Amino acid sequence: MIQPPETVILNGRLVTFDADRPRAEALAIAGGLIAAVGTTFEIRALAGPGTRVVDAGGATVLPGFIDSHVHLFGGSVELGYLDLYGVTGEDVLTRHVRDWASDCPDDRVVFAVQADYAILGAGRHTTRHDLDRVLTDRPFAMFAPDHHTIWANTSALDAAGVLQGGTVDTGAKIVMGADVLATGELREPSAYAPVLRLTRHAGRDMMGLITGADPDPPATPAERARDKAAIARGMKHCASHGITGLHNMDGNFYQLELLSEMEAEGTLLCRTEVPFHYKSFDSLDRFDEAAEMRRRFDTDMLWCHRVKMFMNGVTESRTALMLRPYPGTDHFGDAVFDPDHFNAACIRADAMGFQIATHAIGDLAIRRTLDGYEAAQRTNGKRDARHRIEHIEVLHPDDLPRFGTLGVVASMQPGHAPFEGIFPAGGMSDPLHTEQIPLAFAWRDLRQHAPRLCFSTDWPVIGVEVMPSVKAAVAPVDLGPRWRDQSQGLIETLQSYTADNAWLEFNAHRKGILRPGMMADIAVMSHDLEGMNPATLDGARAALTLCGGRVRWEA
Repeated sequence: MIQPPETVILNGRLVTFDADRPRAEALAIAGGLIAAVGTTFEIRALAGPGTRVVDAGGATVLPGFIDSHVHLFGGSVELGYLDLYGVTGEDVLTRHVRDWASDCPDDRVVFAVQADYAILGAGRHTTRHDLDRVLTDRPFAMFAPDHHTIWANTSALDAAGVLQGGTVDTGAKIVMGADVLATGELREPSAYAPVLRLTRHAGRDMMGLITGADPDPPATPAERARDKAAIARGMKHCASHGITGLHNMDGNFYQLELLSEMEAEGTLLCRTEVPFHYKSFDSLDRFDEAAEMRRRFDTDMLWCHRVKMFMNGVTESRTALMLRPYPGTDHFGDAVFDPDHFNAACIRADAMGFQIATHAIGDLAIRRTLDGYEAAQRTNGKRDARHRIEHIEVLHPDDLPRFGTLGVVASMQPGHAPFEGIFPAGGMSDPLHTEQIPLAFAWRDLRQHAPRLCFSTDWPVIGVEVMPSVKAAVAPVDLGPRWRDQSQGLIETLQSYTADNAWLEFNAHRKGILRPGMMADIAVMSHDLEGMNPATLDGARAALTLCGGRVRWEA
């Protein structure tokens, strides 16, 4: 090394994910890259007068976390809304909402997030009449944690123009009552989009998910500035948890333009991949836009190399697509795509060299997604595509080996499982048949069959905080004999959050490993993670986050 490094990190317990040197004590950083890895004695000797010396104090040091499934814009915006996580009962809900409403008198709709499906009590369906009592004099609406349902009071439904119903996309529903008026339950994005247009950002934060198109009319300069400020807050929040990379799961040109401007301004703190979002109502010609996105946005900090699609909804609202009807019903869930259309989209995206990520939760949705990827292989030939399925919550045994045969990556969120302790367990077990449970959230099985098992949060479905999800994977809650033990080892979980996610984005040669020559994307943790009781892992967090050798967060 000719010049002294800019930064050295000493006295750490390095988990490098480098097969040639899996453990170390220290590293040096120069020019945005890792310059050396070794003992504290060796690395200290490299430091010069101007070198910053970081003492890790025996804590874990590892590659920066890459959250491989987030909704960055929406998650960032929702940091500023009323959070109803853990709120139950009408009286408690009313108190929280009215207190919040008094602090935001200018909002067109009082908006809340993280409202549990059973927020008013087990087995009770929330209606507009319930929410009319909660807030009587203003529009009020609240998002379910999974972001597949919004409940709204009468005033909000009327202001959004959906009180009498409306036209929605395939797989979505404005639930109507016997009085021929909306009940207040709006399932899936196109049903609740009119309500989002009343929120502070006029739904621009969710437009990459709902339509994949840009705001119309275009955002004003003031709106663009407001949107960028929200994303910047979200970026700081991500960096504070050791995150240096994000795989966004919704996208449009507008969001890419904002992020590109932030990159130029120096406020894009985490490397971010944004997909082209292909919808069920799109023609194949729209893939020309995907090619344009890939051409225009392709830097180390911001790029578009992936197509995102939805195959179904979620289990809690019975919109996840199943092979057999939900218990006690004749309802199989709701398909978003016609199979032939989906297969054609997969063939086109694959032929263009894109990676594909598809939201598929129910067993039939997963099967149809695998069928689409298989159709692409038959038509275009097999390649190292690393197509991925997101969530994989209810899997049929016949489809488990297909992940290995087709080379499909399992992209899962430990914090979503009923045994993770974040959400009530009944929300998932009640809609499932007993024989579906053994391969529900089958992390262990998929780790054995898929080329990689990659972990993420799906922020803002749950918080983007890394360590609660690590704890969920390593120390799940025991729900009894109906649910199999899917617990993961700590190191394999950390790898699924770092090196494997770098591999997933075709960047394993540049990041995700602490090795000389790799990007200096690094998280210095507050604790020695391997020395902690697994049940307390959520008490750890990042003490220092570096991306490209630059400090993005410091406690």
